[in-house]
Amino acid sequence: MDENTSLINIGELSRPAAVLVEKISDAVGGIFKPYQIVRVAKAEAQADRVRADGQIEISNLQRRAFHRFLEEEGKKQKNIEDITQKALPLLNENSKPNEVEDDWITHYFDRCRLISDDEMQSLWSRVLAGEANKPGTYSKRTVNFLSGLDKSDAELFTKLCDFVWQIEKEPNLVIFDLRNKIYTDHGINFDVLTHLEAIGLIQLFTSDNVAREDLPSTIAASYFETTIELKITNGKLIIGKVILTKVGRELTPICGSNPVSGLLEYVCDVWTKQRLADEDEAARSSSKPAKSEAILTANKE
Repeated sequence: MDENTSLINIGELSRPAAVLVEKISDAVGGIFKPYQIVRVAKAEAQADRVRADGQIEISNLQRRAFHRFLEEEGKKQKNIEDITQKALPLLNENSKPNEVEDDWITHYFDRCRLISDDEMQSLWSRVLAGEANKPGTYSKRTVNFLSGLDKSDAELFTKLCDFVWQIEKEPNLVIFDLRNKIYTDHGINFDVLTHLEAIGLIQLFTSDNVAREDLPSTIAASYFETTIELKITNGKLIIGKVILTKVGRELTPICGSNPVSGLLEYVCDVWTKQRLADEDEAARSSSKPAKSEAILTANKE
């Protein structure tokens, strides 16, 4: 391969992908040009000649240090290129990579260059593609958090996100009674939640349930491919004992979660009982009979 040949043929990429590659190369410094390492090696040889001419001896220790540097930089380079390659197919037609800040890209690649695990690289690639698709989606704080996230913690969070609902287009964990089999059989327990709280992905409430408040009288709640229409009393909807932090909310859409069998029916039953209890209380307060109308309508999208 010619030393000026890029690892990616820009002409074969979609327009958003080509723009992203060019944007990354400008911000990071031509990451798809492997001849950089070749030039470093040539520089080493030239330095040897210069030192020999000047009768300056290069110690074996210095040689080993330089070769270690080349080896480490080569691995980092491969990680950067692998992550970028994985991100390109995830770009949509309306992607706006040209609007991603150069500082964000520099910060991102400074953090991801040590990531060699294939699954973790896939997570990083989804962050890169998500930021290119919608600039401003991922904060530098989330990128920093991701750089210190262990694979085992990422797997735990993915499992937890199997219980995420979209309520009024916002991600919400819906976890009621931790003793219920729907959670215990899925490996979700107090120890898991306290650990994920400690690393900054969730906030756990051990006594009272948390509710979404100031909701309209009718809302949409989605669990994967199923959307449910909910009628709300008093503007409140109980969602359980766990809420996502800002970092958690940003990572939820890309963690690769899957629906839990039986959860849809279980949550709908809890919300139905909540609605009936709220209506009964309202009826007692106004001395009017409680309504018996259906409160849930599920539709496959």
